[in-house]
Amino acid sequence: MNVYLIDGTYELFRYYFALPSARRADGVEVAAVRGVIGSVLGMINGGVTHVAVATDHVIESFRNQLWRDYKTSAGVEADLLAQFHPLEDALRSLGVVVWPMVECEADDALASGAALAAADPRVERVVICTPDKDLGQSVRGTRVVQLDRRRNVTRDEAGVIGKFGVPPASIPDYLALVGDSSDGYPGLRGWGPKSAAAVLAKFGSIENIPADYREWRVNAANAGSLSATLERERDNAMLFKRLATLRSDLPLFASVDELQWKGPTPGFAALAAELDKAVTA
Repeated sequence: MNVYLIDGTYELFRYYFALPSARRADGVEVAAVRGVIGSVLGMINGGVTHVAVATDHVIESFRNQLWRDYKTSAGVEADLLAQFHPLEDALRSLGVVVWPMVECEADDALASGAALAAADPRVERVVICTPDKDLGQSVRGTRVVQLDRRRNVTRDEAGVIGKFGVPPASIPDYLALVGDSSDGYPGLRGWGPKSAAAVLAKFGSIENIPADYREWRVNAANAGSLSATLERERDNAMLFKRLATLRSDLPLFASVDELQWKGPTPGFAALAAELDKAVTA
């Protein structure tokens, strides 16, 4: 069997900005909810049998306590934020397993779900449906892959190395050095994708990078200044790595059989009809 794990937060954002506004009779915006439900139904109709959707029930997580500038709900449009809970309700009504995250993030759920599913020998492949860079760390060979559904691009372990220059295990280190603007941490000054990839390809992790750049023996521009920056900001580097490292130990399910889609609930037809009646602006 193949298991599909969907980043519901990304999908909701994607459809919110891709579709014209559509409101129910009570004025609630539901265009993005309608878009995500239609998309998930399309996957199921296309043959997907085991599926779960992870959402950020609240945008903030434990990482906000570690770094004050970590991403928050500030600046996110109210009509978008208001669709998270209705989306979760609609997915449950459709009969799809939903993982609404509060203390952790949807990405942590995807990483944990992938690890749990991959541990089942019956699972041939786990497909993590998100383009987020940090989920690259969960890719394993050709068995756990990452799928950007919008671009229809699948990335296995070779694909992660080809894109970032480092294997999946080094993705948190890579992001710690170069930063991740979407998550709100800056990385280290002077470190860019090429220099981070060159150094990490040799040493694997920040912890293993020698203090003396002359021991690097890699073709990294401005190695001396990069080394000085790393030593001066090593505490920040390790903090950013912690921010970038996804939880993979969340006890989301006991058996992958729990992810099998068995059809919609009796109330789904009425919910779908209500979504269909939403008036497009």
